[in-house]
Amino acid sequence: MKTLRIFSGLILLCLLLQSESCPYDMQGGRKELTDSVTVSVAQFTSTASLAKATLPQTLAEALRDGIQRQTRMKLVPRNGHLNYEGVITGYSITPLAIQAGGTDQAALNRLTITVSIKYTDKVDEKFNFESSFSRFADFQSSQNLSAVEDQLIKDISEQLVQDILNRTVNAW
Repeated sequence: MKTLRIFSGLILLCLLLQSESCPYDMQGGRKELTDSVTVSVAQFTSTASLAKATLPQTLAEALRDGIQRQTRMKLVPRNGHLNYEGVITGYSITPLAIQAGGTDQAALNRLTITVSIKYTDKVDEKFNFESSFSRFADFQSSQNLSAVEDQLIKDISEQLVQDILNRTVNAW
């Protein structure tokens, strides 16, 4: 009798998970975002005065790469079912930990990048939004920023892309 209840419960659970009314798949992504859905990522711009000139392109390419790695959707140059537009609004280096020994030197510095994203979803407009995402990476103050900047930007870009995709296609 107990086995029959467990088996019935498992069947019911499977039916609920396969139901069309459930908007998410087992990986947490939205069901309706299949490989027939197209995605466009507009070239990002920057209003951050200290940002590297190549940062807008780097972030847009990182987002395109993330979409291709994590979804089956097709990238198109413009007017996709899903559209991303981005503006880099912040790029700052701040000192963190003061070194021991009475000096006023920072032991660590932090690079923070903030990007404002406008996401337009033609599949389901309730997912449309405009929001800012911010991430950072720390580096030793003894390191020259120009020597580590490209790697820091790469690391931060990956984190930002994951945050953006989690909010949009993964719907977390």
